[in-house]
Amino acid sequence: MDLRWPRGRKWFAAVGAFAVVAVGGVVTGTAAGHGGGAGVHRSDAMLTGAGGVRLDTSYFTDGGTGRRPAVLLAHGFGGSKDDVRGQAEALAAHGYAVLTWSARGFGASGGRIGLNAENGEVADVSRLIDWLAARPDVQLDAPGDPRVGVSGISYGGAISLLAAGYDHRVDAIAPRETYWNLADALLPDGVYKKLWGGILFSGGSAQNASSAGGAPTVTGAPTTAPAGGGSATGGAPGSPRSAAESPAAAPAASPDPVCGRFEPSICDLYQRIATTGQPDAADRARLAALSPSAVASRIKVPALIVQGQTDSLFTLAQSDAMAKAITANGAPVAMDWIAGGHDGGNTEDARVDGRVTAWFDHYLKHDTGVSTGPGFRVTRTGGLNSTDGTVVLRGASADRYPGLAGGAERVPLTGAAQRITNPAGGAPPAISAVPGSGSISALAQLGASAAVDFPGQSARFVSAPLRRATTLTGAPAVTVKVATTAPQAVLFAKLYDVGPNGKETLPEGLATPVRVAGAPSGRTVRIALPAVDHEFAAGHRMALVLASTDLGYATPAAPATYTVALAGPALTVPTDRALSADASPLPWWTWVLPPVAVVVAALLLVTGRRRVRPRAADPELAAVPLRISGLSKRYAKSADRYAVRELTFQVEPGQVLGLLGPNGAGKTTTLRMLMGLIRPDEGEIRVFGEAVRPGAPVLSRVGAFVEGAGFLPHLTGRQNLDLYWQATGRPEEDAHLAEALRIAGLGDALQRAVRTYSQGMRQRLAIAQAMLGLPDLLILDEPTNGLDPPQIREMREVMIRYAGTGRTVIVSSHLLAEVEQTCTHLVVMDRGRLVTAGPVAEIVGSADTVLVGVAGELTQELVDTAAALPAVATAVRAEDGLLVVMAGGATPAELVAELVRLGVPVARVGPHRGLEDAFLTLIGGSA
Repeated sequence: MDLRWPRGRKWFAAVGAFAVVAVGGVVTGTAAGHGGGAGVHRSDAMLTGAGGVRLDTSYFTDGGTGRRPAVLLAHGFGGSKDDVRGQAEALAAHGYAVLTWSARGFGASGGRIGLNAENGEVADVSRLIDWLAARPDVQLDAPGDPRVGVSGISYGGAISLLAAGYDHRVDAIAPRETYWNLADALLPDGVYKKLWGGILFSGGSAQNASSAGGAPTVTGAPTTAPAGGGSATGGAPGSPRSAAESPAAAPAASPDPVCGRFEPSICDLYQRIATTGQPDAADRARLAALSPSAVASRIKVPALIVQGQTDSLFTLAQSDAMAKAITANGAPVAMDWIAGGHDGGNTEDARVDGRVTAWFDHYLKHDTGVSTGPGFRVTRTGGLNSTDGTVVLRGASADRYPGLAGGAERVPLTGAAQRITNPAGGAPPAISAVPGSGSISALAQLGASAAVDFPGQSARFVSAPLRRATTLTGAPAVTVKVATTAPQAVLFAKLYDVGPNGKETLPEGLATPVRVAGAPSGRTVRIALPAVDHEFAAGHRMALVLASTDLGYATPAAPATYTVALAGPALTVPTDRALSADASPLPWWTWVLPPVAVVVAALLLVTGRRRVRPRAADPELAAVPLRISGLSKRYAKSADRYAVRELTFQVEPGQVLGLLGPNGAGKTTTLRMLMGLIRPDEGEIRVFGEAVRPGAPVLSRVGAFVEGAGFLPHLTGRQNLDLYWQATGRPEEDAHLAEALRIAGLGDALQRAVRTYSQGMRQRLAIAQAMLGLPDLLILDEPTNGLDPPQIREMREVMIRYAGTGRTVIVSSHLLAEVEQTCTHLVVMDRGRLVTAGPVAEIVGSADTVLVGVAGELTQELVDTAAALPAVATAVRAEDGLLVVMAGGATPAELVAELVRLGVPVARVGPHRGLEDAFLTLIGGSA
């Protein structure tokens, strides 16, 4: 979870803040840089806010003449004005006058943290607007009324909403990742978010306690002259003034070691709720009064609302409420759901900063030619970027925001009434989101989940497998009945995505707390589950879980039992079919590369290439799948270092050949030359008598899986295979897709997106791709890499089944036990050279030497008895049994029969050593 702490702070990202304190969430700032620093003028000054509190400010312009609209940029909780400097410089370079400030109680500003109180932080913003109105370079709508927009993240996002509600001079806002009602955000249904409360309170008190104790000392003038030649001083009486002109604020009392720079009433509120875990009506009313929702009817300016999906602090329900209220007031609203949030993930700062700029261009500069973007945009994940491992983001847009309940479908759930327990002390707690965990909480973006529910503490109701993919966009809802003899029950509702293999994912790690008054006969409640945007693939199930505990919340300490049952058989699942994928602009190189490629091709045609005359086919090898003769390949720019040197061996039809060797033995290089991907320096490779070269027709009889396979993650397995075969240009009927899939054993997984596949399923899909067309020679490089034991066994059976059709398989692997069970023949390489080749039995040990295990004690009498048999040449006592060298022509079966006839208690018979021993012996133990 990315709390977005200010750069350079070494203290642990808080743990902090009271909920409310929460305000804003420990988020601090946008990405700096933006390329706006060049030519931008900045002046720093201490201005006087409400009640004489000094505010540390920075003012940015491009230094040009004339008046321009102004923008106030607010920082997140726990931060300072420095966190928004990059965005401020970019806006200034774009033609805005930008004012940033450290909110009271933060950075170098004075005062105490009041959680955006009307007579505190909100009044400070009005004083800053007064100051902008007196600037000669700020555009005015009327005397004392500057053209001004306000934006901020989390705590700063809330102040933008509050400023619009309290000060009519605000003309447009862009709140980001913030709250609408603190009571609902921090005390949903009266259940206290104890971890977030603690994190936020600590973040607001610990870092500031040392600096509390009076207004900061000012040592000198502003760092630069203000743009336009004006002073940093407001002109009107009562307006904020520079530090030099401001009367010294009364020194604050020594900081409270517990409360730091919080207002005492806020600190008391936090301590009371954190101690009892149960807020009363007065607590909720106090938080609500500090919230933008308190002035909902007065916010009537265009609002770009940006909210995080990976956010258990300020959920999408908060942005939904603000959008409804502002839209009802008649103001334009656009909604943007970003990928990240307070729990971490990609907050898309660069894209969102650009959209905020366009929003202000349209509504502050009145540039109607600038698009404000779609009415509703959702960022979705599209798997991993194979080049750098980052999460791929894609957008989907619609003309209007439908709310959290629009376009609902009904998904039936099944499950009988279930009895669950609230453990004493509320421990161990279930886990959904983990505030402060960063990437752990963001795993859901990749189909993973850190969620845990304990047996006996949760009830589960499951749907049938979905017939088609369903994208949930909004807050699903369900009706349940809860019965308990306890005074109250607290439950946590969550909706899991359950794959065919049983793997469960909790989208964005979110849960909805529900408080139900006790009733032995039961109470029926309608639960709105967490709002998310999540695709449930075809074949997956939806699972409703009601848990009695959650790590992030305060729960009843007394043990109790609850009975929960479905009161309505179906889950209401909102969808937004109007959402369509955004068109992505093509990168510049897609236009540049084609003409460059044409030029390069022309040069190659003009200068000519080294012509290689194909070697004639060898009819005597027409039935031989592979013959390698004298193969050598040097390392690049090296005359005497070889990757492969003088390699020679032959593979016959129906064999499963294991290609063994330590790392660096040359196995993968050999396979790449075999497939025509690289040219050998010396020697030749013949497949069914045809010489291998890049593009050789005989390679159509070869299927290969080397160094991993790349698939398009958003397509199903079947679609990936179809596209691959189409790329070969061969007729569809030649693919033999059904046979390849039957051998690979993928089943219904073919109809799911590849991004949902486990590692084992991806490996089997890669094998199926290699088997398309049923090639006569199948080459597999580390096919069991990353598989668990059951998957390894399945892969072994796939290879044996394929060879059983009369075709040939070559497999390179480090798993010697698997090679011993799967392969009929071996080729062992070391340092690029052939060490040995032949049947597994011959390499593992002499075919006429066996180790006989005997039940009980192996006496000398038993040894002598065995040695006297006609089928035995010699018999000696060994550490693990009786080591027998059989006489010419004798078989192990005949030996066992003779031993049993003479009463020798045979327990087992096998080769005298395993493949691992043989392998280490052959390569000198250098594996």
